[in-house]
Amino acid sequence: MILVSTSAGLCELRNLEELHIIGNGVSGPLPSCSCNMTSLRALDVQYNNFSGAIPSCLLNNLKSLEYIVLSGNAFEGSLSLASLANNSNLEVFHLIDNCYRLEVNTEDPTWFPSFQLKVFSLSNCVLNKDANGIIPSFLKGQYDLRGVQLNHNGMRGNFPNWLLDNNVNLERLELTGNELSGAFYLPSNLSLANMWSFDVSTNIIEGELPSSIGFILPNLKYFNFSNNLLRGGIPPSMGNMQLLQSLELSNNGFTREILETLAKNCTLLDTLKLSHNNLQGEMLPRYSNLINLRSLYLDNNCFRGDISPSILNSSILMVLDVSHNFLSGTLPNWIGDIQSLQGLRLRSNLLGGHLPYSLCNLRHLDLLDLSSNNLGPNIPPCANFTNMEFLHLSNDTLVGHFPKFLYDSSIVILDLRQNALSGKIPRWIGSLKQLRVLLLQGNNFEGSIPLGLCLLKTMSILDLSSNNLYGKIPSCLYGLPFGYSELSPFSSDMHWTEYWEPRDNGIRFELDYYYLYTGMLLISYINRFEEVNFITKKRLESYKGNILNLMSGIDLSQNNLTGFIPPELGYLRELRALNLSHNHLIGLIPGTFSNLQNVESLDLSYNSLTGLIPPQLTNLYALSIFSVAYNNLSGKLPDRKNQFGTFEEASYRGNPLLCGPPLKGCDGSNQGPRTPPSFNHTREDDSWREAFFWSFAGSYVVAFLGVVLFLYLNLYYQYMLFNLVRKFIPSFPQ
Repeated sequence: MILVSTSAGLCELRNLEELHIIGNGVSGPLPSCSCNMTSLRALDVQYNNFSGAIPSCLLNNLKSLEYIVLSGNAFEGSLSLASLANNSNLEVFHLIDNCYRLEVNTEDPTWFPSFQLKVFSLSNCVLNKDANGIIPSFLKGQYDLRGVQLNHNGMRGNFPNWLLDNNVNLERLELTGNELSGAFYLPSNLSLANMWSFDVSTNIIEGELPSSIGFILPNLKYFNFSNNLLRGGIPPSMGNMQLLQSLELSNNGFTREILETLAKNCTLLDTLKLSHNNLQGEMLPRYSNLINLRSLYLDNNCFRGDISPSILNSSILMVLDVSHNFLSGTLPNWIGDIQSLQGLRLRSNLLGGHLPYSLCNLRHLDLLDLSSNNLGPNIPPCANFTNMEFLHLSNDTLVGHFPKFLYDSSIVILDLRQNALSGKIPRWIGSLKQLRVLLLQGNNFEGSIPLGLCLLKTMSILDLSSNNLYGKIPSCLYGLPFGYSELSPFSSDMHWTEYWEPRDNGIRFELDYYYLYTGMLLISYINRFEEVNFITKKRLESYKGNILNLMSGIDLSQNNLTGFIPPELGYLRELRALNLSHNHLIGLIPGTFSNLQNVESLDLSYNSLTGLIPPQLTNLYALSIFSVAYNNLSGKLPDRKNQFGTFEEASYRGNPLLCGPPLKGCDGSNQGPRTPPSFNHTREDDSWREAFFWSFAGSYVVAFLGVVLFLYLNLYYQYMLFNLVRKFIPSFPQ
């Protein structure tokens, strides 16, 4: 790190024309003496650690400035661009990535700029706070702009169509992450042939895309209008954008089909994202020619029919996501021919039939999600996904045992919920060193919980509920982290450089732009969209993104577990959900549970627990769901303070020996509704009770019929029975 004081000598260079201090870690405020460098034409201090206010004299005094770059620092305070009014030579102003610490005002009725900018970049700041966040109005007088970036500034108002009308040489326009509204239109006689990047994502733009957009913007490479309120169809003229590499229109209200002109003519498309719309018809037109496509996202639409074989033309495809549609038929055998696939998501469709053996050819698969279809019943025995990290096969029709091909794999998230898998959870599960989420709920697994689980030092969510597991809860589970953990900490940058040449044709200066670009690389996509369903707070919750990183929980409910609750579980301080209900656990509730300071849901109901509820549990300030119903607990309830003041009778019912608010008073007085007698049962008890009833009824009927038959066949005992009856009932007929 370089301190500003070491470079203060620069301020003596009053005739200096170009100053570049780029990415050197210089810290502290900009020296005020730099205002005396009146010959300065280019000032570039991007990506350092400068802080404090930007001296107003820096903009007022340096009238020769043509190029000023202040990006990637930590400036604070306020800045008025009216200070630049007399800088008639200014062509480039660049101030982005400042962490929202700086307030910038562009609205001053007393100023009118004397410059004509070529590049204006102002992002990640608080813009025009006192003017309701309007778009800088001085831009209406700019007619030679080449690059405009106004991202994440909280701007309001209608989309600035005038910005396109006035600047026919515009090459790049970015207005993402604001609150711009209204319609987006383009005059049919307008030509923006130089435009190569257009991003207005995450606003509230309405209406339809202009029908002639493909003719007005024929040379676009990157087009992003995702996360808006657009509707209608995708204009056929977009097929004229033959240089298009990335098209993102997700999270809108587009309807109709994907047009053949787009899928046939835009052969350079690398990324196509049309997720979360109302698109219909086939997944892709029959004659698609997207030969350079690497990422295709069509999830959450209304596509029907089979998986389109035209996808085979995209031989370098890496990510295919068509989840949450209405695709039917089988998973085609040719899917194994796209051997470049790293991510395949087909969940929540209407697919059925066997899993094809050709899946075994996809040896680079990192993510496979076929959940919520009717696929099965077996996983192909040849499966050997050596790079697999994320496997979702829940709510299908799988049978058999725990998948052997996972042995010693790199799996991170494994979801096999709601199938008919059986047998024991293998001991070798401890070999899955990267396993973070294990979801086996709703199968027929039996046996004890393997101690190998205790070797999984990255575990954060464990769901073994609704199986036939028995035995004790391993105390060694306390050694698992069950806390914050990130999915593959990886970021992908899209980088480009713009060049600015001074008027004297001297050395060229560079403007660098870095963006997190999730469309091209699978791991970034997984970080953002990987989703896990887990029951907590008595409802099924969905966790993804940063929320998934924070979630941790254990669910062992609906099994046949016995013995005591290990006190060691109380040392899982980061745990947010613990469910041990509907088992046969005995003994006391461990007092160590008072250490579960982050637990939000604790369910111990339907067991055979005895003794007091530890009074120190009232220190669990995060607890919002608590149940010990239907046990054999006794004594006074914990004080109704903190979160325990919110728990009502339902949390304690079925424990007749408990007392205190909200139940009956411990002195015999009523302080709430009485709890019914305790019937400690599980779903297995219900089946035993039903079996006993029917067996008793059947035995009674068989015995009765046997006696009748015996008397019917033996006349002597029939005569003796009648005499015995007449002895007690004289009126009985002869």
